[in-house]
Amino acid sequence: MDDLSYQWEHQTGLDARTLGIATHAALVRIHPFVDGNGRVTRLLADLVYLAGQTGWEPIHAYDWDIDRITYIRLLGEYDMTRNPSALAEFIPVINLEDAE
Repeated sequence: MDDLSYQWEHQTGLDARTLGIATHAALVRIHPFVDGNGRVTRLLADLVYLAGQTGWEPIHAYDWDIDRITYIRLLGEYDMTRNPSALAEFIPVINLEDAE
């Protein structure tokens, strides 16, 4: 997580959407909880993404209704490369104003 924090603080090109997904993938990789890793890591991804959007309009969130097989394959790809780009491109976002 220190690496992701450094990238964000030093503006290395990691945008809020990709940072949230990278946070999710990094936490899934270390599997910190006995149960609930998916739910907790998706929530943390959403919170990181939302925090990174301060001052943006409209506000977006991830749409986690995705193809599970592709998602798991892309998580595996992240594990090998530590590059969240493909996973971030795969997971769509929704406008929260439209979700009401």
